[in-house]
Amino acid sequence: MTIGAADRPCTLVVCRGCCCGNPRKYPGTDHAWQLDRLRAVAADSAGRLAVRTSDCLGPCDQANVIVVQPSTAGRRAGGRATWIGFALDDDCTDDLIAWVTAGGPGLAEPPSALKLQFVRPPRETRTRARR
Repeated sequence: MTIGAADRPCTLVVCRGCCCGNPRKYPGTDHAWQLDRLRAVAADSAGRLAVRTSDCLGPCDQANVIVVQPSTAGRRAGGRATWIGFALDDDCTDDLIAWVTAGGPGLAEPPSALKLQFVRPPRETRTRARR
């Protein structure tokens, strides 16, 4: 079954490139567990949440980076992709899960602590988005 634009779920794009997800750079973070947990929530979401990985999203100095892309309904309500940096601990993962299961960008207000981790996308991403 092909998902049409009207059905696109909220999507988490989890960076797992050179810096993000790197146990040598952040040995205190269980990167595999975080990704497994996000995928488990997506699997239980009845298609309302998707998780993808990327080799590199760009802002390596703010690793681990996760981009939250709004669902079609969220985009219609004004939601835009939200970049989260320093997604390294359980509290951040909990806040992220709470936000996206409530609807994500455009449909639900993010937890206050998670807002503190919002980062600007890399310049080339902002440029590409305008084309």
